[in-house]
Amino acid sequence: MSSTDSAPASEITPEVVTQHGFSPEEYEQVLKSLGREPNMVELGIFSVMWSEHCSYKSSRLHLKKLPTEAPWVICGPGENAGVIDIGPGPDGKPQAAIFKMESHNHPSYIEPYQGAATGVGGILRDVFTMGARPVANANALRFGRPDHPKMQHLVKGVVAGIGGYGNCVGVPTVCGETNFHPAYDGNILVNAMTVGVADADKIFYSAATGVGNPIVYVGSKTGRDGIHGATMASADFEEDADAKRPTVQVGDPFTEKLLIEACLELMATDAIVAIQDMGAAGLTSSSVEMATNGKAGIRLNMDMVPCREEGMTPYEMMLSESQERMLMVLKPGKEAMAQAIFEKWELDFAVIGEVTDTQHMVLEFDGEVVCDIPLGPLAADAPEYDRPYLSKEEYKAWAQVKPLEDVPESTDIGADLLKLMASPNLASRRWISEQYDSQVGADTLQTGGDAGVVRVHGTNKALAITTDCTPRYVYADPYEGGKQAIAEAYRNLCAVGARPLAVTNCLNFANPQRPEIMSQFVHALEGMGDACRALDFPIVSGNVSLYNESKATGGGSAILPTPAIGGVGIIDDYSKMMTMGSEGNQNIWVLGGYGTDLGQSLYAREIFGKEAGSPPSIDLAKERATGETIRHAISQGWLSAVHDCSDGGVLVALAEMALTSNLGAQLNYCGAFTDQKPLPTMLFGEDQGRYLVALPEENEELLKEYVSSQGLQMTWCGYLYEDDDTFQVGDGPGAVNFVDITLADLREAHQSFFRDWMEA
Repeated sequence: MSSTDSAPASEITPEVVTQHGFSPEEYEQVLKSLGREPNMVELGIFSVMWSEHCSYKSSRLHLKKLPTEAPWVICGPGENAGVIDIGPGPDGKPQAAIFKMESHNHPSYIEPYQGAATGVGGILRDVFTMGARPVANANALRFGRPDHPKMQHLVKGVVAGIGGYGNCVGVPTVCGETNFHPAYDGNILVNAMTVGVADADKIFYSAATGVGNPIVYVGSKTGRDGIHGATMASADFEEDADAKRPTVQVGDPFTEKLLIEACLELMATDAIVAIQDMGAAGLTSSSVEMATNGKAGIRLNMDMVPCREEGMTPYEMMLSESQERMLMVLKPGKEAMAQAIFEKWELDFAVIGEVTDTQHMVLEFDGEVVCDIPLGPLAADAPEYDRPYLSKEEYKAWAQVKPLEDVPESTDIGADLLKLMASPNLASRRWISEQYDSQVGADTLQTGGDAGVVRVHGTNKALAITTDCTPRYVYADPYEGGKQAIAEAYRNLCAVGARPLAVTNCLNFANPQRPEIMSQFVHALEGMGDACRALDFPIVSGNVSLYNESKATGGGSAILPTPAIGGVGIIDDYSKMMTMGSEGNQNIWVLGGYGTDLGQSLYAREIFGKEAGSPPSIDLAKERATGETIRHAISQGWLSAVHDCSDGGVLVALAEMALTSNLGAQLNYCGAFTDQKPLPTMLFGEDQGRYLVALPEENEELLKEYVSSQGLQMTWCGYLYEDDDTFQVGDGPGAVNFVDITLADLREAHQSFFRDWMEA
């Protein structure tokens, strides 16, 4: 008799069921699916596969509404990563960019170094498992108040973990964003993104096919680290967050580097039928997904799984999230050749099972069947919920975002600018970027600008990469905030001269069982979808991270809704790549006008402590037209520098251009605007769809004529000066400047926050 038939009834108690994350209704569904009571191995497998992290049970319904197709999309959501066509490679054959963003939020709060490091390792595997060599990493990080007693430790650990893993693997980190807000005090966000390049005819997928084909385990041995990591990531933090430390995986970047090289070497042969990394839920999710995608079955001999600890049970082996492991289906007869490759790279290799036609997952251990589960209920037929959510009007009433009123008149615009530039959300990220190797691989062309840029090796092309989101906008108006997150990614790619191609995302939200949180999710996705359609910017991969809220000591409750966007674009000729730094004397123009409102602006928050008002609205048609105009002007060689206007408005954008260029600057606002809006609104308002451009005088008429032909607005606003170390604001040539500070003062303010905080 197999152990699936003989599992004692007392083993599965109501308490055990609850500990595994099941609702009573879900456990009834398990019983119905099996036609009997599960044993512990089966219960554990159902638990991780039906977790929010793996099944997307609260989000699948709404994710289906997102646009995912375009002529250049080779593979959209459903595989390990998204795949897009990027044109011919050095040999003239089509190439593809493969990319994805994922979260490692809960593990990084509990153990910041390993949580962040294994987040990088996991996303790297998602990309190279499809046949791509990783060429760039990016990230999106959210932390709580800098004066929170735990925050400095978290920031140091996360940054060190990202740098430690990425640097050792040899993949450059080329861009990212780091922001602070009290809503993340008890639940930080660590979202990691990887982009890789592959030949379009050598992309590998995860569908296990071919009855009798061998299933092979490669990489590191399996340990007890990370057990129930997926389940932990599908619940909010209680008071005992630190007690969950054993659920955090431990990474080894040097093994990951070996695994990349071994996999790519085997991929150069014809041996692989299917391949899948062991990420969340480890051996369970990888085997279930491979068999489900191939409409097959799978039989594994757990005695053959390489283990690094003695006495490991099938339950532990299947739920372990030990890092640097892959699962493959090989063609018959290719085992010895594949084994030789992995042993050469000093990695484990074991044939642990075979593909079947039963559409069941069957596990054997010590001569007994310890698991026999139909695959349908585990994956395709997993629970899917249409959770209640508020209408837009109901959400507005719940959120009670106050109108922005009674903003005092500024008495010193220069002092306001210095305070903004020194604030945690605008301060120089140099302390962070210096811990990341951005140049390894020798193909990095730009970091620290609106987007990171890496050369496609052996070609004239380059990939531009950005991560973007403004959570305070999403909280105040989820629909407009969702639109803005996509639009800003689009804008940042255009600013470096790239044609935006596709999006990956990491949808970080709180408890979906609360209608107000589900409302944030649904309406943000609606805004994202509308923006993607209008901008022809499809979503090809992504991740959902829910239950990001905490009752941990010192923490708040729900995070701000944070749909982090990773955008990828192509520059056909990287000699025309644009930066936000310029040389020599240049005129500065603003495309799109000055600010018209301070709602949800950093200025109102940092200077007057008011996080209020409606976020800026997005005119998607104008956004696309302006982006296309910027790209045309860059391609014609008219512009010397470009920078998009975002947090802090026009004045902050000009300050960042001046610091990057190491040039003095003067902003001369147009007097006609002063009758319409107060000066701080014009200078610090965060109206969307705007760019600052620097260009020599001889190109101005060409640009003005083209901008006018597109029905857009372009306004002269000042200069960048060579051999000048001042930053000034005045009302036209010859007027008295009411901001007159030195570039040195501006740079000191900009660099002070992280330096002083980390040295304290």
